[in-house]
Amino acid sequence: MGEGLAEGAAAAASDFSLVALFLQAHIVVKVVMIGLIIASVWCWAIIIYKSLAFRRVRARIAAFEDDFWSGRSLEELYKARADAQPDGLSAVFVAAMREWKKSHEGEKPALASLAQRIDRVMTMTVSREGEDMERGLMVLASTGSAAPFIGLFGTVWGIMSSFQAIAASESTNLAVVAPGIAEALLATALGLLAAIPATIFYNKLATDAARIAAQMEGFADEFLAILSREIDERI
Repeated sequence: MGEGLAEGAAAAASDFSLVALFLQAHIVVKVVMIGLIIASVWCWAIIIYKSLAFRRVRARIAAFEDDFWSGRSLEELYKARADAQPDGLSAVFVAAMREWKKSHEGEKPALASLAQRIDRVMTMTVSREGEDMERGLMVLASTGSAAPFIGLFGTVWGIMSSFQAIAASESTNLAVVAPGIAEALLATALGLLAAIPATIFYNKLATDAARIAAQMEGFADEFLAILSREIDERI
């Protein structure tokens, strides 16, 4: 009987593959592991999507700036940009020009507070574009802060189950203890695997979004100065 117990313990200790550890884990630990794997996949999907989206936004901003400072009239640029779905600087420009054109409708242009209205419109557009860029980043922040604790919960639960199994078997042999502890620690490893890239890329993407928003705010200030001079000349 002692030889059979030793052989069983040796067999359990010999299989330390990730799949085997997952299959041998307690049901609560399995749920924790599955949740962390789903969170990790979700975070990577957001990271890839946002990285590509920010790259496209930066390219469109650069193209719009080249077009804006190329010497084309504002009316031509507005007609070209208003038909397409504007975003980034293009959205700020279209919103300002739309307010400009509305204020010039009718026989008597409403120029008294036009600069303030254009400023508010561009500010709201920049805020809306910033919210679009930041959408999904809270998932990264939440995963980065919560995943280690969720993994730790799985580890604690797994170790408790291991100690109960040790008490039931009345054996403190390392071959009996090690598999249960390894299963429990796998939950912590998965928690860190989800949290580390989520935290790193959240900081990077949040910084990128802030830089793009600052670039749009700078353009809004420059464009408002141009329109303000035009308004002063017409009053």
